[in-house]
Amino acid sequence: MKKTGLDATDIRILSAVQQHGQLSKSRLAEICNISQTPCWARLDRLKAAGLIRGFHAEIALDKICDAAQVVVTVSLTHHRKADFDRFETFVRAQDEIIECIATGGGMDYVLKVVTGSLAAFQTLMQTMLDAELGVDRYMTYIVTRTVKTGRPNLSKLATPTLK
Repeated sequence: MKKTGLDATDIRILSAVQQHGQLSKSRLAEICNISQTPCWARLDRLKAAGLIRGFHAEIALDKICDAAQVVVTVSLTHHRKADFDRFETFVRAQDEIIECIATGGGMDYVLKVVTGSLAAFQTLMQTMLDAELGVDRYMTYIVTRTVKTGRPNLSKLATPTLK
């Protein structure tokens, strides 16, 4: 995959929007320590390059409702492209599956699932099994509390590639 050439100012802009979401032109420029017009032009360029996929709020779900959070590891019986495509299509269609990563090694996928109850989670898992997606086995892990969530430190990760 071709990496986009970024400089330290681009990284500061990306870090600011990652941490704060959408900001006013003046606030973003202030945080990044550059004037407003070039800052906004850089932000537009970064968006156009596809480096910013969207702006999201972090919601305190525990203050809104009770929810069951479950981590699920899934191993498929067969490892053909069609098998992966079928499973991934199913996953994308399920609102309760909020994250899915494909992995190398013992398991093929790790899912993060949020439902209104454990019974609703079990219904989702039964739907997955009934869909005949080629699931060989799965393991579930009930989330009891979240210790840490976060985003990658862009400045730290990108420093070796800065020009």
